[in-house]
Amino acid sequence: MPPVDTPEATALSAAVRRGGHGRVYALLLVMVLTWSFNFVIGKFALREMPGLMVASLRTPLSGLFILPIFLWRNRRAHRAWPRRDVAMLLTLGILGVIGNQVLFVLGLARTSVAHAAVIIALTPLAVLLMAAIAGQERIDARKVTGMAVAICGVIALQAGRAAGQGPTLAGDLILFASACVFAAFAVYGKTVTSRYGSLTVNTFAYAGGGLAMLPVTIWRASRFDLSHVSAAAWFSVAYMAVFPAVVGYLIFYYALQHLPASRVTAFAYFQPVLATVLAALLLGERPGIGFASGGALVLLGVFLTERR
Repeated sequence: MPPVDTPEATALSAAVRRGGHGRVYALLLVMVLTWSFNFVIGKFALREMPGLMVASLRTPLSGLFILPIFLWRNRRAHRAWPRRDVAMLLTLGILGVIGNQVLFVLGLARTSVAHAAVIIALTPLAVLLMAAIAGQERIDARKVTGMAVAICGVIALQAGRAAGQGPTLAGDLILFASACVFAAFAVYGKTVTSRYGSLTVNTFAYAGGGLAMLPVTIWRASRFDLSHVSAAAWFSVAYMAVFPAVVGYLIFYYALQHLPASRVTAFAYFQPVLATVLAALLLGERPGIGFASGGALVLLGVFLTERR
């Protein structure tokens, strides 16, 4: 997502100034860990519930969690909300949350954690292409080279996939669609984000998206026996709703206030590696050499594209 300076999480600013950047790096480590665990935790939830059920429960829960934070943060603010901006915020919520997160869960259900983490790592490339279409970025020879390397990595990733086992092409394509939807959310919401801040944008996104998903949630719940879902699966859904969806992004925007954007986004490169290691330890996934070469090319391509 394009870095945007925002006023969120200012209650921690004094503590960070006293402790230097060490606390910011510690928070970034927490962010990467929560995002990496999200892939593995999602698999636990998907063992007991259909993908659409997981997604339709996750979104309203995220809205319920972020809304009190937003209200507390703006408890003394007296702000007029132009109808046009409210409509834009709600539209972004439906696009960015429902489109992105539903596709993420549906894709994760059809592929491996290792593949999912690498495909999601392509998000900066999707953001760049969307930003170029919107006239916000220029694509030069270096960026074209980086995108070409990343595409070669995706080809290698698919070539190394064992037929009929583990990751599927359909799952990878759904996850890439999820990344593209998030890219559109990031690029076309940039103006609104810079005006109101990421907390406001994310609150409208999750609360509005949760309300829009409520009929689907009720419909799925009426057709699925939730009484057989274990406490571990419920914990998994709650984790996905709170930590990667809300806490992780608040840390991301908070870190942008204290560190250069390039340093903050560099932490995202650890996510596919950590997710793959966690999947091997907790799920027994065993990605082969084809995955290692393809994943390395994807990350190299993204690095070349993003390098300033």
